[in-house]
Amino acid sequence: MRSKFLSEIGGCLAAAFFALAAPAAAQPVKLPKLVLSGPYAAVSNPLIHMVESGALKDVAEVVEFRPWKDPDQLRVLALDAKAEADFVAMPSNVAANLYNRGVKLRLINVSTWGVLWMVSRENGLKTLADFKGKEILMPFRADMPDIVFQALAEKQGLDAKRDFKLRYVGTPLDAMQLLITRRADHALLAEPAVSVALRKTKSFPVSVIAPELFRSVDLQQEWGRVMRRQARIPQAGIVALGKARGDAALIEKFQRAYAASLAWCERHADECGRLVAGRVDMLTPEGVADSVRVDNAVFVAAQDARPELEFFFSLLHARQPALIGGKLPDAGFYWP
Repeated sequence: MRSKFLSEIGGCLAAAFFALAAPAAAQPVKLPKLVLSGPYAAVSNPLIHMVESGALKDVAEVVEFRPWKDPDQLRVLALDAKAEADFVAMPSNVAANLYNRGVKLRLINVSTWGVLWMVSRENGLKTLADFKGKEILMPFRADMPDIVFQALAEKQGLDAKRDFKLRYVGTPLDAMQLLITRRADHALLAEPAVSVALRKTKSFPVSVIAPELFRSVDLQQEWGRVMRRQARIPQAGIVALGKARGDAALIEKFQRAYAASLAWCERHADECGRLVAGRVDMLTPEGVADSVRVDNAVFVAAQDARPELEFFFSLLHARQPALIGGKLPDAGFYWP
């Protein structure tokens, strides 16, 4: 018994000695900066919350959100190594296009499943065919939402160029301003521009007498009806660029933080509205909050979204291959 007791004491002392002598476990090295980028749209709400809440403070010394205004600015951001963007929110077709052109990126998730609506001064317009012959403000020429509008029109036997008077403008916020100032009567808008326009013209709530603007055709419902699929479109998500693209641990941390921030935004629409609107003068907290309540936001990992993305990409490829860079992206496009 005595020898066993001494043996146990000796073992404890040895363990204590080696524990003291061993070097402390190395702490993960923080990145000097992590750059998140996106438009002022639903897909970027979680990015803004991640920055404001310090969700990635254990990953980088500085976490910064950089907005992009239009697809041209986005492409420069993705192609310019000096931009140092790590995680970028973008339309899914733009991600596919850039990948097929050789940009080193990977799509890691899709969270925006359709935020496109027709907004009109005229009540009772229920389908795209009801807009025949009318002038429609259309943001982002040859990009979303123009792509979705033309695809849906074509599926219904309509010619977007012949049957509608499309007036192209820079961004959904530009179209929103033209509607609010009565310089246009109809527009295809993406959230939050839809909800902000309705709020600014006192057209919300819908019970108001004689609203100035009407939330008209829901393009997500049109998509489901015309394509005979779920009423959702894999419209936008997040890609990993540069050093982030090859760092599995960093991507995993980002994915968890993004999913958590998205869930927070969906649960706290009013707070999210204040957070996002605080960054851009053209938005209002109430309008952004309204948009969160209708934004069809669901976190889906890229691999799980692949079947719906490939259906969407196949449709675009059949219409105009250049929209996705000439071919469907291969397996390397989808993380992991």
